Order: sequence, then C-alpha cells, then structure tokens
Amino acid sequence: MSSKEPSKETSDKWKNDPNNWIWGIFYYNKEDPRIFPPKKIEEMGFTINFANPNSVLTAVIALAFFAIVTFVILKNK
Repeated sequence: MSSKEPSKETSDKWKNDPNNWIWGIFYYNKEDPRIFPPKKIEEMGFTINFANPNSVLTAVIALAFFAIVTFVILKNK
C-alpha cells in the first residue's frame, strides 16, 4: 500500500460522509489525496476527487484528448 492510499477504514469514512459529496454525486474531499477514489457503490467504478487539482487537470486532459480524436475522425469522413 502506498503512502498516499488511505486505510480501508478511512476510505469508508470519507466515502460515507455526506459532506464529501456535492449534490450526492460529485466527490469533494480536500483530505483525500487520491485522484480517482471509488464511487459510493464501489462496483460502479471510480469518480474524480474535485478537491484535488491534479484530478481536475487529468479529467480536462482526457476530455480534450477525446474531443480531438472525435474531431479528427469526423473531419476525415
């Protein structure tokens, strides 16, 4: 386990705290250093920690990449 990875107990506490969820869907926890923490229902995958500037930057870069790929594909049709 890396030093950035919280214990299972801490992770569960953060996940179940309603103050860490904006409108119940956006995860915002300044204490959590993870970029992609698990969603409330872990089987549903991961979410973005909007309190972590690195995660927001990663999400913007990913969206820009997919937008560029889509643009190139549609332009070459």
